[in-house]
Amino acid sequence: MRTKRITGGISLLAASALVLTACGSDDTDKEETQPRDEQSAPAHEVAEPLVTTYDGGLLVLDGTTLEVIEDIPLEGFNRLNAAGDERHVLVSTSAGFQVLDAVGAQLTEATFAAEKPGHVVRHGDRTVLFADGTGEVTLFDPHELGGSALPATDTYQAAEAHHGVAVELESGDLLVTLGNEESRVGAMVLDADGEEIARSEECPGVHGEAAAKGDVIVIGCENGVLVYKDGSFTKVDSPTDYGRIGNQAGSDESTVVLGDYKQDKDAELERPEQVSLIDTADGSLTLVDLGTSYTFRSLARGPHGEALVFGTDGQLHVIDPEAGEVTNSIPVTDAWEEPLEWQQPRPAVFVRDHTAFITEPATKELHAVDIESGEILTSVTLPQVPNELSGVLAH
Repeated sequence: MRTKRITGGISLLAASALVLTACGSDDTDKEETQPRDEQSAPAHEVAEPLVTTYDGGLLVLDGTTLEVIEDIPLEGFNRLNAAGDERHVLVSTSAGFQVLDAVGAQLTEATFAAEKPGHVVRHGDRTVLFADGTGEVTLFDPHELGGSALPATDTYQAAEAHHGVAVELESGDLLVTLGNEESRVGAMVLDADGEEIARSEECPGVHGEAAAKGDVIVIGCENGVLVYKDGSFTKVDSPTDYGRIGNQAGSDESTVVLGDYKQDKDAELERPEQVSLIDTADGSLTLVDLGTSYTFRSLARGPHGEALVFGTDGQLHVIDPEAGEVTNSIPVTDAWEEPLEWQQPRPAVFVRDHTAFITEPATKELHAVDIESGEILTSVTLPQVPNELSGVLAH
């Protein structure tokens, strides 16, 4: 049984304090977690749903046929993340992280309030939210989502607001980034009582995270990565003076984490053609030349730990993470170019089981690709230009 977090304080940079709090008593949890069968029945029962954003709303699709089941109007630039269960997706809106019942094709009223909602991290049986505008971290069991009420949560307050990320480890320890609105310097780990057990400030520009096999966490830096393993941090340096790894993809099947790799600090928009492979077993970092550029939405992992990168050449490149070699390049779309503004649509990849789902905004298409055979299983034209793409997790 996981130990529930209790109030605790940690000093940071002299006078700052961080507080970890458990929210809600057992009685409150019982009242707020209303069984799903007591809620109003949804109009749909969508099979293995996918969700994509467009300018002005969300499309909920049947994951087996790619048929659009529901078009949900929603203003603003909205982001998507799998919630961590088999039914829900979290939509980052101006109000916070709003719960979408993807199986029921309903945007619920349940919202984790957050100023500037940022990273959503799923690890083990927990989901962790980070509010960039306040530095508040919210932790919960995604399998308790349902209806219009929120599940019981634990919260943690960082000393200063920043574009950060937090991960709850299998042990119940909490890894959280260190920084403020001006700079981000590293990360620390707290135990279930709020006591600091590890810290590193050797990670300038800290951004993003990924979990590798064995409950190992990798955090990206402007000059390499931090690896948290066996209770301590290890810095793995980039092979170049400036080597930013800001987006990563991990797999429980592999000790190797896939990362992007940018070398030009002054570029308005760098279009890198190398990716990084960080082996958490031996602390090595290997660069792989793709011969094509890619974007932050291009990285994913396959069912057996394959490293996947969707390039601007329109191909899904499959990399053996241990060998550091491209083993297959699957043609999916026409060649494309990354737009200058990161909010603008560009192809996105979402992987579930053995299938990679890839959007093609230029043609409004969505493609389902068998990762192992390279076969295009299904392609459909959507009624809107797709931007972000996510879905429920596999059964």
